[in-house]
Amino acid sequence: MERTLMIIKPEAVSQGHVGDIVRFLEQERGFRIIGLRMTRLSPRDAGEFYAIHRERPFYEDLKAYMTSGPVVVIGVEGEGAVVRMREIIGATDPAQADEGTIRRLYAANIQNNAVHGSDSPENGRIETSFFFSSQDFLSLQG
Repeated sequence: MERTLMIIKPEAVSQGHVGDIVRFLEQERGFRIIGLRMTRLSPRDAGEFYAIHRERPFYEDLKAYMTSGPVVVIGVEGEGAVVRMREIIGATDPAQADEGTIRRLYAANIQNNAVHGSDSPENGRIETSFFFSSQDFLSLQG
């Protein structure tokens, strides 16, 4: 079983898509949600989480956007979770995303693209640990 992370970004939260996205993950795609939390990222946390993009021209805009409102972080588990999650999220640009993907359904544009998803099993573990401790998952283990 792989663990991976999804973040429902500020515009998708403010537009009321949290329930739709959670239902999509669980009921339509069979993911097991192992952690779920609404939070608001501080500039420091957003900077640390997206540090891999520090040298990119969009980094400051990304930090500002991700701190502009509440987000929902979701830890999920499943066989091949990272690859499956990337497939259902869709392309970064929602105009290029396949029909039926989360970004095609709920994203506003390439920056406000509804969700973040881990891009590798290693990053899935790292990113999940950024938001959740192992104790957050104890009630689901066993």
